[in-house]
Amino acid sequence: MSDETIRLYFEDQYRVEFEAKVLDRVIYEGKPALILDQTCFYPESGGQPFDKGTINGIQVINVIEEKGKILHVLEENVESENIRGEIDWDRRFDHMQQHAGQHILSQSFYKLYRAKTLSFHLGQDFSTLEMDMRNTIDGNVEKVEKLANEIVFKNGEIKSFFIPEEKIMDVPLRKPPQKKGLIRVVNISDFDYSACGGTHPSRTGEIGLIKILKWERLRNNIRFEFVCGERALHDYTIKNSVIRQIAVRLTVGACEVVPSLEKLFADLKDQKRNNKKMQGRISQLEALEIVKNAKERIIKNIFTERMLEEVRFLALNIIKKGDYVVLYGLRLKNSVHVVMASSEALGVDMRELIPVVSPLIKGKGGGQPSIVQIAGEEVKNLELALDKAEKHINTLLTS
Repeated sequence: MSDETIRLYFEDQYRVEFEAKVLDRVIYEGKPALILDQTCFYPESGGQPFDKGTINGIQVINVIEEKGKILHVLEENVESENIRGEIDWDRRFDHMQQHAGQHILSQSFYKLYRAKTLSFHLGQDFSTLEMDMRNTIDGNVEKVEKLANEIVFKNGEIKSFFIPEEKIMDVPLRKPPQKKGLIRVVNISDFDYSACGGTHPSRTGEIGLIKILKWERLRNNIRFEFVCGERALHDYTIKNSVIRQIAVRLTVGACEVVPSLEKLFADLKDQKRNNKKMQGRISQLEALEIVKNAKERIIKNIFTERMLEEVRFLALNIIKKGDYVVLYGLRLKNSVHVVMASSEALGVDMRELIPVVSPLIKGKGGGQPSIVQIAGEEVKNLELALDKAEKHINTLLTS
């Protein structure tokens, strides 16, 4: 008896249920697995994930092909020799849309820019194509999308057939086949011919909208993220909702969102610049007041409601106004910061304090001879750390 599994998804990719006999039972990664005489379950291959579903009501958690055998890995064992399987149709149809869309996109890239497809991955939320393109611009992507969706909207037929290896040269394949022997060819509306063992809808209209989401440089090539069909509708729904909410907040139309945001960012940049100037003036005035009331050369304090940049500015302004050492701590909810500065005239290298303070607050830091910063996570030891730093400074100043 042959243990070669008949692939029912080649005969009818829309078939959801089937009956079969168990040919063999194995253990795969600690889980029971069945080899059947026939199956509708597609094994992971060619960038397309495996089908999910049930066998006699038991969840199929993986489907793997090994030397012509298809292993149906189960959540738990099935005792019967005669089984009834049912695939998850929503998952299957989603994969059909994405895989067929990939064929059309790949051929569109090739027809327009002679770009070859280097890899394809069908992910859970989006799929990726790596193309041997050195550069791209928005206009190129729009042209590819336009051509791809023209093929979809024509609702052309998608056919598949098997052809012997020795006759494969008679077929205008986009790329040479990787397999030998009998080769399965998928013909999408006479637009694309590919050697492929995946599942696809019967007409291009079922693919739905094809949308490229983003692209990035990868290994001197370009990787594109894209979605098709239901995924494209979901992506459009989310983004349309986001744009609508932003437009309402800005009280502008959807087409005015980008220029309105650019104006807001420009205004915010100006405001930050003005705030920084104002903070500098306030810091100078505060530094004058602190220096005026200082009774010792070491000025020490702990803050809880300031920004780290404010504390740093204040320390710098103090050491510019006299021969002082500043030991400041900033206590946040789950972390602490230490800023330590010294007037150059005192000849103290504040970097010597890093190994004194860092272990106590479990921190890391660095800086220059005149000022150092340390960020740590041991909040309770902040006072102790500053006391140790003060003691060390006193030793240096009196030696």
